Amino acid sequence: MTNAFMNQNVRYPAPGLGNAFSSSAKAYLAPADILSGPLARGIVESGRAAWFGGTEQAFCCVYLAVCTGEKVLAYRLSVREVEGMHPDIDLAMEGLQSPLPDFAGLSMDRPHIMGIVNVTPDSFSDGGERLIPEIAIADALAMVDAGATIIDVGGESTRPGASAVSPDEEIRRVEPVIRALAEQGICVSVDTRHAATMAAGVSAGARIVNDVTALTGDPEALNVMRAADVGVILMHMQGEPQTMQTAPVYACAPFDVFDYLRDRVKACVAAGIASHRLCVDPGIGFGKTVDHNLSILRWLSLYRGLGVPLLLGASRKTLITKVCGGVEPKARMPGSLALALSGVRSGANIVRVHDVAETVQAVKVQTAIDHAE
Repeated sequence: MTNAFMNQNVRYPAPGLGNAFSSSAKAYLAPADILSGPLARGIVESGRAAWFGGTEQAFCCVYLAVCTGEKVLAYRLSVREVEGMHPDIDLAMEGLQSPLPDFAGLSMDRPHIMGIVNVTPDSFSDGGERLIPEIAIADALAMVDAGATIIDVGGESTRPGASAVSPDEEIRRVEPVIRALAEQGICVSVDTRHAATMAAGVSAGARIVNDVTALTGDPEALNVMRAADVGVILMHMQGEPQTMQTAPVYACAPFDVFDYLRDRVKACVAAGIASHRLCVDPGIGFGKTVDHNLSILRWLSLYRGLGVPLLLGASRKTLITKVCGGVEPKARMPGSLALALSGVRSGANIVRVHDVAETVQAVKVQTAIDHAE
């Protein structure tokens, strides 16, 4: 599939757009020219911008992608130009503008920083550092003091090539950490793809289950989460951790991932998991090449059209060293900050990071600039 990106404003009917909406074509909408603060408010009131998810962000333009099966035609249009263009476009605009509900008790009207606490021997960046529960708990509390509003506790590495861990071992690793943090009122997420660990984590006080398989990796996952009144993060992954980076293939990565996440949201709702309990994550680095990842990041605002919060997890990922040359994981903070800021400005509601204090500071400064008169 080829891409034909048109960088200038294109008025409807644009060349190739008037007859592009065939029965087999798919249309996707991603906000562009995203603004915040007083400037956003004034432009929305003038009718030249639309609110982005009911927050203080707004967007003046959109990228409209029409996928015909053989190619993708992308157009940059103003919000006025897409009004009444097509029922699918109207529906997408409605989803982008609808206010987001609270997620796991947290308001989505500002970005949240999720601190990563891996209690594993083999995670790609911090494996082996927090195998003792007391160390993991102390590090998590330090992240909260630095501004993290969610702590993500994981007991199984899902890095490329990682070995699987039994649920019993995973529970042994994560349960004491989750319980200690939850008892202090901290919003804890359990990072797992195993239904037994989900149940144990929720029982220990976790308010979120973060599943890299979007509740497809364990046949009991949907049942367990239906019964649990907690948030669920649905992540996209092509393949399994052991093999996912061997030869990932997409027709067009941003839109293939969107379709998958849309279908998983629908499946969860059909299974009895209310949509206000759901959050999506496009899964940067999980069964994707560097080009796939960059394209997904370029179109990140697209995923807010699913009507649920959006999480970005790109901290210290191999993407950074692929772009910048050989950089060890713990030396990737500058690239991680760039990804976090780009994500927040593209509508990410939650940013999952290793370097909490630095990310909190960067986001606060960017937010202050965006909200200046």
